[in-house]
Amino acid sequence: MSSQDIPEKNLPAEQGHAHGAVGTVEGDPFADPGMPPHEHRIQDIDERAAKRSERVVALLFTVSMLATIGFIASYVAIPHDKSIYLFPLGHISAQNFALGVTLGVALFTIGAGAVHWARTLMSDVEIADERHAIEAPAEVSEKVKADFRLGAEESQLGRRKLIRNTMFGALALVPLSGVVLLRDLGPLPEEKLRHTIWRKGKLLVNMNTDEPLRPSDVAVGSLTFAKPEGLEEHDHDFQNEIAKAALMIVRLQPDDIKDKRELEWSHEGIVAYSKICTHVGCPISLYEQQTHHVLCPCHQSTFDLSDGARVIFGPAGHALPQLRIGVNDEGYLEALGDFEEPVGPAFWERG
Repeated sequence: MSSQDIPEKNLPAEQGHAHGAVGTVEGDPFADPGMPPHEHRIQDIDERAAKRSERVVALLFTVSMLATIGFIASYVAIPHDKSIYLFPLGHISAQNFALGVTLGVALFTIGAGAVHWARTLMSDVEIADERHAIEAPAEVSEKVKADFRLGAEESQLGRRKLIRNTMFGALALVPLSGVVLLRDLGPLPEEKLRHTIWRKGKLLVNMNTDEPLRPSDVAVGSLTFAKPEGLEEHDHDFQNEIAKAALMIVRLQPDDIKDKRELEWSHEGIVAYSKICTHVGCPISLYEQQTHHVLCPCHQSTFDLSDGARVIFGPAGHALPQLRIGVNDEGYLEALGDFEEPVGPAFWERG
């Protein structure tokens, strides 16, 4: 239906309207009623109420800062293997629980503070603005700048310094939670790969019997696997430590040992070498007693135990590290120190 078909009495009247209102037709159920009259909040007319709201917002931002500090402290202070009982969840990780609670409080209080700030202190006057073309002529650009200045003034960010400072503090501290979590992306640059738990005086313990070894327990031509004294399978770091400290012990005739240092570091022909292949870290387990060669089953790297465990075949890059051993006063085999070079594969690329 065109406007010509509408009776003249039903057309909108041409008259002035209140701010934000649209011309209406009497009795028209679809007419725009316009905006209701603005009602002032208590904070708009009572500065003491505004100060109370300001303190509430600042308190929320301060709680966020404290929660962020608590997040970092929980990450540093709580052992990752510690558990607590929490009904009805049962036993859960204490560290994960603390991290979740503190980070949740830090983020929630920032959001709650921002919402309370907007609802109680920022201007809530509704403004109707006409739609305009996409292009931005000079007058529109000036209007945007003016609106921005007006919004900044109405937010009272410059006036409410307590809110401003605590908000900046909360927003500055929260990202530290993510920075702290970067710690788990990898090991810190330390010298963990350069050392094992072998020390002077540590006994050589048979991996199968869990008993200290005597020279008489190692027969000529036999292959025995050993671990350091005090390292137990139930230890939380057992796998990490045994991956570096695992030994294979072979007894040779002293006359068959070609390498001078190997002979000096042995005891009555008993030599101790790292069990970890220097190619990709597979455990070496195959020994040929006639040739004194050990073979890695993964990629067939072959080492000559009678000649300093040098590589004679395969992709391994360097010889197996030797552990210097001796016998203590009680007749047990013991280490006389740590390996003089790092064990395992690709160390020179990683270290």
